[in-house]
Amino acid sequence: MKEKIKLGMIGFGGRGRGILKDILVPRDTVEVVAVCDVYEDRAKQACDIVTDAGKPAPKIYLDYKEVIADEDVDTVIITTSWENHINLACECMEAGKPVGVEVGGAYSIDDCWKLVRTYERTGTKCMILENCCYGRYELLTTNMVRKGLLGKIVHCSGGYCHDLRDEITFGRENRHYRLRNYLNRNCENYPTHELGPIAKLLGINDGNRMVSLTSTASKAEGLYDYIAQNEKADKSLLDRTFNQGDIVTTVIKCAGGETIVLTLDTTLPRFYSRGFTVRGTRGMYEEATNSVFLERDTTESDHFNWKAHWGNAEEYLKEHEHPIWKDYLEEGVIGGHDGIDWLVYGAFIDAICNDYDFPIDVYDMAAWMAITTLSEESIACGSKPVAIPDFTNGMWIERNKNINPKYAL
Repeated sequence: MKEKIKLGMIGFGGRGRGILKDILVPRDTVEVVAVCDVYEDRAKQACDIVTDAGKPAPKIYLDYKEVIADEDVDTVIITTSWENHINLACECMEAGKPVGVEVGGAYSIDDCWKLVRTYERTGTKCMILENCCYGRYELLTTNMVRKGLLGKIVHCSGGYCHDLRDEITFGRENRHYRLRNYLNRNCENYPTHELGPIAKLLGINDGNRMVSLTSTASKAEGLYDYIAQNEKADKSLLDRTFNQGDIVTTVIKCAGGETIVLTLDTTLPRFYSRGFTVRGTRGMYEEATNSVFLERDTTESDHFNWKAHWGNAEEYLKEHEHPIWKDYLEEGVIGGHDGIDWLVYGAFIDAICNDYDFPIDVYDMAAWMAITTLSEESIACGSKPVAIPDFTNGMWIERNKNINPKYAL
């Protein structure tokens, strides 16, 4: 056991700065000893966040290798651009330093296998920091599923439905990696919202696994229209080709017979949603209306007048709140994204300090991130079916894990 981690953090775009300020610096169990970004101004901003909170100034690096080599650093968090996540994570594991990685998709299946094999060779733990796994209603639904209230689960859906047109089209000015990805790739580029909580609910890599997918992309029109209508937008982008389709739909088949539909919807005007939906033989949960429909609790007239029951998931919290959230509400909800950032980083830090297994481990990380490159292959080949590798090499059938019940999903 250790009282605190000595943290080196790499990557300080908006996400990295927010996590540092709101989630890491306030914790007594974290000492930020090194910060790093390829842009010197961002690295200095990160240092200022730490010192402004009255903490000792961390060392500033512009080369991530110096963070990993720093003997004062015993744990690393990576919040860089997507394409760097796996290579940096592997270098951390090679150096014997547990590593937490912000979410994104993989660029090749070889990279996903590299991630798994590096962990298996070094024994150094790696966790993908998927905050949605700790969403209150995702966990409410998971708890109800495990109590049998929704019956046998047949289908789940979700996605990343978030208008990012400003962030993408002003990528040059904001030094944001999404622009180059949307110009050059066409795939489910951000799969772990909402695949993470769905995978945990369905027992993926823990008695179940994903076996195949098909993926289909619409045409790309949203960004062109946005640039044309926005006076401040870089008009030279109108002469470029955006490869990323406006809507990407991915259908996954699981070994247990369940299906999962993921939707990427980030370049058309819309409200934010993760679209989390779970369908079972005795009922369902739907995020869009935040409602629970249980066959036992409804009448025939409810089927046609369901609007009156929108928001009724609040009622089910009274009896079926997940234990994680019961404890969290008593302690006090903290941090961004309705408190889920605090929970996922708490799980990461707790596992290191108290020598638990990560609740979201390297096999989860490889399987979830692989969806990006597999969807890219499927789309490029006319939505053909693509096999999803078993990164556990058969261990998914039965796994023994030592996870702190406080954070067990």
